[in-house]
Amino acid sequence: MLSILGSLLGFGSSLVPQLFKFFQDKRDKEHELKVMEVQMQMQAAGHAQRLEEINVQGDIEESKALYQSAQPILSGVEWVDAVISFLTSSVRPVITYSFFALYAWVKAAQYAKAQDVAAIWSPEDMAIFCTIVSFWFGSRTMQKFFRK
Repeated sequence: MLSILGSLLGFGSSLVPQLFKFFQDKRDKEHELKVMEVQMQMQAAGHAQRLEEINVQGDIEESKALYQSAQPILSGVEWVDAVISFLTSSVRPVITYSFFALYAWVKAAQYAKAQDVAAIWSPEDMAIFCTIVSFWFGSRTMQKFFRK
């Protein structure tokens, strides 16, 4: 009986290292899976960051292209380039003066008809003039501010 018990104990004890090996292997595989998940998350974050860099670089290139396309094309002839430069820089002032002249003409016609300044000067007129004055003086202020 003792020999049978010894045989069973010997046989059972030979399974213990295999059981330890099985559980150790299971823990190692779980650890590997966790490490791989973290690596995948890091790679995804790296790809997202790289994609953001590409988008920002594209925005920069687009801004550069828009700025370069806004520059007048010079011919190399000095007087022609001066005329082109004058025309491109005078667009906003010419439009402003034209609309002011038209506005003054309309208001003069209204005054000739009504003979009363209070009747032709409305809150909308004040809003138009405030907008124009604020735009021009605000534009100068912002240009000076951002040059510094």
